[in-house]
Amino acid sequence: MAGDAVRAFLAFEIPPVIRSRLAEIQEEWRRDLPRARWTRPGGWHLTLKFLGDVDSPTLDDLTAELAPKLGILPSVVVRLRGTGFFPSPNRPRVAWVGGSATGADAVVQAVEDAAHAVGFERERRPWAIHLTQARLKDRWPKPAVDRFLDRGGELDFEPFDCREAVLFKSDLRPDGAVYTALERMPLG
Repeated sequence: MAGDAVRAFLAFEIPPVIRSRLAEIQEEWRRDLPRARWTRPGGWHLTLKFLGDVDSPTLDDLTAELAPKLGILPSVVVRLRGTGFFPSPNRPRVAWVGGSATGADAVVQAVEDAAHAVGFERERRPWAIHLTQARLKDRWPKPAVDRFLDRGGELDFEPFDCREAVLFKSDLRPDGAVYTALERMPLG
């Protein structure tokens, strides 16, 4: 990697078949729920750690530290199901799809350890699986919040294996962020 600092993060990718099915559901939500800034399916990923603006040598050090740690860990089994809001349904700002990620704790710990070893601060909050669907500029009324949560209760996708962590670069553009994979680090 060469060049100036890039905005970067580590994440798991979403398989195309899951992305496509969820995009259809999101389109229904868009039609039925109040205005929001909906995320684009092409940008969906499960963030493991946001790194911020990072120079290339630091990213090289991070991948050199992290890749061997990930290489000895098994793949992570993800199952997307249910919905929720950050910070809470009473104060909805971000609407998300949740789920479970069997084996993710070890990967998150490896990411935190490697990132800390090259100078990043550890996360203060525990990692929680979430796939951001919308950012709410204006608070949704309670009936809309309840509809999103009720429909989310019906979501239950087939499990999928995450066999690699991806270091992404994020380019912020007026029409939304564009993510480019810089490194792919396989799990064992």
